[in-house]
Amino acid sequence: MKKTILLAAMAACLFATNVFAQKIKGSDTCLPLTQTEAENFMNKNKAAKITVTGGGSGVGISALMEGTTDIAMASRKMKFDERMKLQEAGKKTKEEVIAYDALAVVVHPSNKVSNLTREQLEGIFTGKIKNWKEVGGADMKIVAYSRETSSGTYEFFKESVLKNKNYPVVRPLFYYYETKNASKVRPFIDYVMSAEGQATVKKVGYIPVK
Repeated sequence: MKKTILLAAMAACLFATNVFAQKIKGSDTCLPLTQTEAENFMNKNKAAKITVTGGGSGVGISALMEGTTDIAMASRKMKFDERMKLQEAGKKTKEEVIAYDALAVVVHPSNKVSNLTREQLEGIFTGKIKNWKEVGGADMKIVAYSRETSSGTYEFFKESVLKNKNYPVVRPLFYYYETKNASKVRPFIDYVMSAEGQATVKKVGYIPVK
């Protein structure tokens, strides 16, 4: 009888570990939201252990391909070649929109330029416009800063604003996971999508899905 109870307890422990111990990696845009959601989820589920790290959307999706993360955070949709690599590896994935955020371009407070057209933004970030006097500002060199190339924000800005000429923009934020791991990751994702989780989305400064 004691052996049976012990084995049952061990099985329950292993099951809890399988369901609640998980890794989430990717978008630095999603990072602060996911960290807060994970902390709240773990406070409500003491058996849960969630590790959240950034690095960029591309890093998260690569980790999903390699099997080193359970959920990939992304601030852009998965690319065609990424989908093909996952498909070739026999990995079927699920996409979940968990929030929205807005993308904006800002200048230093001392800069007197207060308005830029989308065409001017394109000129600045492609290097065609090099001096602020070209857009109504002082005779000073423009130093443009953007996210690293592995960032989903960088990819989204390049494609949506510079290429497809959409500005301003509100974009979705994604979680990607393997469908075979649904039972492991859905409790957390369902929490994020719940009324409580979506209230956290708004509190942290993002736009709720619901």
